Amino acid sequence: MLNEKVCSCTKCDELARTRTQTVFGEGNPNADILFLGEAPGQNEDETGRPFVGKAGQMLDDIIKAMGWKREDVFICNILKCRPPSNRNPASQEAANCKPYLSLQIKVIDPRYIVCLGKIAAYYLLGGADTIEQVTMGQYRQQIHEYEGRKVLCTYHPSYLLRNPAAKKDVWDDMMYLRKQCQV
Repeated sequence: MLNEKVCSCTKCDELARTRTQTVFGEGNPNADILFLGEAPGQNEDETGRPFVGKAGQMLDDIIKAMGWKREDVFICNILKCRPPSNRNPASQEAANCKPYLSLQIKVIDPRYIVCLGKIAAYYLLGGADTIEQVTMGQYRQQIHEYEGRKVLCTYHPSYLLRNPAAKKDVWDDMMYLRKQCQV
């Protein structure tokens, strides 16, 4: 099983040594919508569940506002292990996890992937030589494609906690997604 392979992965020596546990993802294994973050944080590392802290509460509110429940969607991250001190994922770490993520997406087979933040968008879609060369504005307000699936990018819930004015942008993105889902 894929989750067992992830649990025993040691490709990233530092992450394997410092993690409490891996965070594979959770939700409907046949979901039409997959929400994709960057990496587990401390709360996620402790519980083994994605998006369970304050950013997770914000994501739950977004999902609920869309008329869905957390159980209706699938939630996971680019990385399956917490980077120490919640630092951003390194390129090699994302590359090491990419086969797991690609297989996870293939098995779930969502119609839509929602990248939460520019780090998730960059490591899923690319678009520049380095992450420092991209902005969220380059990804937002358009539909991208990843392995035959439609991808929408919006701000990460933790960004909304620091910048509440961006909630309107996320709402606009989610309304765009909702409209796409009805087609």
